[in-house]
Amino acid sequence: MTQHSEALDMVLVGAGIMSATLAVLLKELDPSLKLEIVELQEAGAVESSNPWNNAGTGHAGLCELNYTPQGKDGSIDIAKAVSINTQFEVSKEFWAYMVARGTFGAPNNFINPVPHLSFVRGDKDIAFLKKRHELLSAHHTFEDMVYSEDRDTLAEWMPLMMPGRSANERIAATRSLRGTDVNFGALTNQLLAYLAAQPGVKISYSQKVTGLKRHGQRWSVDVKSLNSGDSRSLDAGFVFLGAGGGALPLLQMSGIEEGKGFGGFPVSGQWLRCDNPEVVNRHQAKVYSQAEVGAPPMSVPHLDTRVVDGKKSLLFGPYAGFTTKFLKHGSIFDLPFSVRPSNIGPMLAVARDNMDLTRYLIKEVMQSMEQRLEALRKFYPEAKAEDWRLEIAGQRVQIIKKDAKKGGVLQFGTELVAANDGTIAALLGASPGASVTVSIMLNLIERCFPEKARSQEWTQKLAEIFPAREKELASDADTYRRISAQTSEVLGLSR
Repeated sequence: MTQHSEALDMVLVGAGIMSATLAVLLKELDPSLKLEIVELQEAGAVESSNPWNNAGTGHAGLCELNYTPQGKDGSIDIAKAVSINTQFEVSKEFWAYMVARGTFGAPNNFINPVPHLSFVRGDKDIAFLKKRHELLSAHHTFEDMVYSEDRDTLAEWMPLMMPGRSANERIAATRSLRGTDVNFGALTNQLLAYLAAQPGVKISYSQKVTGLKRHGQRWSVDVKSLNSGDSRSLDAGFVFLGAGGGALPLLQMSGIEEGKGFGGFPVSGQWLRCDNPEVVNRHQAKVYSQAEVGAPPMSVPHLDTRVVDGKKSLLFGPYAGFTTKFLKHGSIFDLPFSVRPSNIGPMLAVARDNMDLTRYLIKEVMQSMEQRLEALRKFYPEAKAEDWRLEIAGQRVQIIKKDAKKGGVLQFGTELVAANDGTIAALLGASPGASVTVSIMLNLIERCFPEKARSQEWTQKLAEIFPAREKELASDADTYRRISAQTSEVLGLSR
């Protein structure tokens, strides 16, 4: 049976951190908006936003070495690290604004202070880390970062990682005490709970989008209930496809010109997880190191403190894998069904040009538990097999794009794809997605609602929520220090 719904201002597909953030921002800007969030699973934050499906690193460029690439001439570019750092500060501004309202819930449900460390071994990587520290610490966004090669200091920073290590091994690390662990699942659910209490908002679970068709300046979104089998059609002025890996098939379903040529390369992941308090309590940090040759950026090895539902655990990994699913709970036919005449060229070009990645994924899939433990022991030499178990992480779909020279390129990161008329937008890609969600959604608002974004009403409200945006935070040291200190105080991150 098909039921026709009343007209809505907007429909958001996916009840993860992206849609929840966008919906709250838009309702703050215009409380009269009528919107519905449609989610395939039976609850929010089941896929990528779930805390066990990601590392929970509040990505701020403090420890991720791949955000400061080194050129062939030895130069190190810190621009991306600064950009991601200021974007995370913008996220903190939004979260602090919500917490300050008094009805949002406690911040320590979703964010906690955890030092961020970069750890390297050997002369070459030590030279890189030392130069990286010199460049970053000279910028106000990283001025608290400390570098050390002293083993006694390193033993204080990462006591779990030093015993059993050869005295002849050359090692170094940097540490920032401003790092965080973020439970994006808890944050998403707090945003969804806040939304559910607002007039004009409906959140529908176990609902599958079966059709997406433009009619004039509006969209018909066909939705089927997985429980009852009933279908209905939603009429919306704006549609956001924020369904993680599932966004690409929906973008293709829309048929918009801007979405043609995009493909997806799914990469699955696994973690080693430890819940033994005797081990967990000896490590209070997120420690990142260098990726192997051919490994995707999301596979940079790290040993992480996690705080989920008030309990601490350790995660090590991720170990990459391959599946043709676009979602953890998806179908093995997701990848083959995504192939189109417009994207088969870019996809074949990427397959041709990324043999290192293919070999890396095959090696990762074939690993035994003992081989995984060997990788862990490079971080934690005295790791015992009985303390660790294998967990399946979330699914990530990396972006494949057309490229004039190569035919197609594999892109790591996130990309916002929007129709020229601003009536539909999709978010593709992965890390550092969740941490910089707020900046991405602000970009979407400015692209899809340009006139409203420039209006006095929206401008004033945005200035209330965001006292400073990325450019000002990157260029004005005093403003950065003041805003960061204020949001850290509200979020309970001050030390």
